[in-house]
Amino acid sequence: MNSSLHRALLALAVTILSLNPSFGQDALVQSGPMVGYAEMTEVMLWAQTKEPADVQFRYWDLEKPGEKLSSTTVKTVEDQANVAHVLITGLRPGRRYGYELVINRQAVRTRHDLRFQTPPLWQWRTDPPAFSVAFGSCAYINEAEWDRPGTPYGSDYEVFTAITTKKPDLMLWLGDNTYYREIDWNTRRGLRHRQTHTRSIPELQPLLGATHHYAIWDDHDYGPNDADRSYRLKEASLETHKLFWANQLYGTAHTPGVFSRFEWADVEFFLLDDRYHRSPNQSPDDSQKTMFGPEQLQWLKDALVSSRATFKIVVNGNQILNPISPFEALSRFTTEYRDLLAFIKRARIPGLVFLSGDRHFSELICLRDSTFYPLYDYTSSSLTAGLFTNPEKEKSNPNRVAGTLVTDAHNFGLLRFSGPQTDRTLTLECFDDRGDLRWSHAIRARELRAP
Repeated sequence: MNSSLHRALLALAVTILSLNPSFGQDALVQSGPMVGYAEMTEVMLWAQTKEPADVQFRYWDLEKPGEKLSSTTVKTVEDQANVAHVLITGLRPGRRYGYELVINRQAVRTRHDLRFQTPPLWQWRTDPPAFSVAFGSCAYINEAEWDRPGTPYGSDYEVFTAITTKKPDLMLWLGDNTYYREIDWNTRRGLRHRQTHTRSIPELQPLLGATHHYAIWDDHDYGPNDADRSYRLKEASLETHKLFWANQLYGTAHTPGVFSRFEWADVEFFLLDDRYHRSPNQSPDDSQKTMFGPEQLQWLKDALVSSRATFKIVVNGNQILNPISPFEALSRFTTEYRDLLAFIKRARIPGLVFLSGDRHFSELICLRDSTFYPLYDYTSSSLTAGLFTNPEKEKSNPNRVAGTLVTDAHNFGLLRFSGPQTDRTLTLECFDDRGDLRWSHAIRARELRAP
């Protein structure tokens, strides 16, 4: 099948999936519903309406479809972008549920699946379950009136359909999840307009409605290009991020930001914030230059030491382990880079894998050290934003795993966790926007232990 016909069929599939036979309350839906974080007994659901409205969800155990329950009702208001976060509580561990969105007491029908799940209570009972996690970065959605002149920067939105067909349990958004334009980043209203515009595309709705989503940010969905702690609307940007995503936690009581941690089965994810506390990139590269800030970095160290997870997945917008990147990367914050790597080795943290975005190409970086196990950084980019030819300095990057560089297609990553508790395996996969596998790399948990 040729590429043009494949893309046309994918676009038709999206139209069919998104078609809604009801034009009553459906006319009030701006975007969503979206499934947010999940714990064993609760799940956060999200929706956005076009005007103030009463939002509620009906839900049911898929094995008991006749026993429908109703959530509390949340009224959306214009000052909060007409967004509703609705917490579903009293759930059972390890169950799968169907649900429907109810606006102003009328159900909104969709042709795509709406479902969520709760993590199982496997500890002391069974082996941890197999599960999969999709991830990606750099989602540019065109809006001609405010885009730069010339060829549109965003394309291949059917990548979201390709992700949906893989049926991942979770989706991690690695930053640049939207792209603020010049007209957006200096007003609170502009930030919310851009998030609304990106969230509303039809290709995205089936993925939002059936997969649990967790998100960090990078520069373009935080503020201007290469934005740092000096960005004057950073508080408004953090507020906007919290509105449009549904993580359980953001920062700590004393340190704001989008960083947090969560578990799924025997895996723990550590979501980092590389913007809110970041020194300007051009600051002197001395002991004061920081990507994360001392409080967040100490939080990460404590979190890694305290974790008992088989795999520890550290998620950041910028690359962590690429030592020769000429662009934004932790290696350009020399003190912090060396301090983090030294700590990991000194504390003998097992099972560590990094995920990153930003670069507009994908690759797997591996740092090998005879005194420690191999450290991996899987960079996944971009979902829809313009692709970038690998710069000359990195064409023969000795730290890149051979065969993992993808520069010719929009793409996304997939993590597959499988195997018994005594021999867990993490399989890293890269798919293009057509859903075709570009490369795969398997890592056994026993390979990620210090000698």
